[in-house]
Amino acid sequence: MTFRTVISPEELHARLGAADLVVFDCRHALADLCLGRRLYDESHVPGAFFADVEQDLAGTKTGANGRHPLPQSEVFARFLRGRGVGDSTQVVAYDAGADIFAPRFWFLTRWIGHDAVAVLDGGFTAWNLAEFPVDAVPTPLPADEGNLTLRLHPEFLVDAAYVSEHLNDPAMQLLDARAKERYSGETEPIDPVAGHIPGALNRWFKENFAPDGRLKAPVELRAEFERAGLDPQRVVHQCGSGVSAAAAHFAMQHAGLEGSRIYNGSWSEWVSDPSRPVATGE
Repeated sequence: MTFRTVISPEELHARLGAADLVVFDCRHALADLCLGRRLYDESHVPGAFFADVEQDLAGTKTGANGRHPLPQSEVFARFLRGRGVGDSTQVVAYDAGADIFAPRFWFLTRWIGHDAVAVLDGGFTAWNLAEFPVDAVPTPLPADEGNLTLRLHPEFLVDAAYVSEHLNDPAMQLLDARAKERYSGETEPIDPVAGHIPGALNRWFKENFAPDGRLKAPVELRAEFERAGLDPQRVVHQCGSGVSAAAAHFAMQHAGLEGSRIYNGSWSEWVSDPSRPVATGE
């Protein structure tokens, strides 16, 4: 069986150690960039490799391309190959649970053309609650690289020019995944300007998760997106830097609503150019 959105702790445990499985630990905190590595060194899923959100899941910052620019596609593909990922590999990523970092990994992996990638439902928290084994020994790199083929999907993304050109166009539904108080401009703890892109709707990425940290069921997510009047063929996800946007896109895909895209530069790129318009309030 191939997993393409989520995999349960029980399903991952049953496959642990399989030759065609590669697991990545993506735990991270935007307020503590070294936290993920410390947590990995303390305890992780046996056999998992660490994926650094700032280094492995992001590219070079220019000051005008956002806080988490996309990594170069070939660089990211080499990162995966170096950990044994091939065309037939089932890839699994996890974070702490109900978070944004494993979905970022999921999106990047699909973006370069590998669909057999899933997020551990409930994250490392759910894994621990199930009392499944953990390890504190870093996983050594395999002797042989994987044969992963790069098949880039540029159609998964839009850029700042596209967003600018479609600000008042009903063909685009811009969906901001940040918390309401950041969207409204009431507070802005990370970026230099508060507010949102004019015309953007707001749905905090956390709304896609149940109280136990697991992703809501597809039928529930689909109903919520439809009640909000969201058309996946028109939706462009954005957030502060493209990471929680990936979590929103991930939830929409899990709901069976395909076709939405991501503006990866998001708010942090948008406000780097003072000529771009800014809105505040709800």
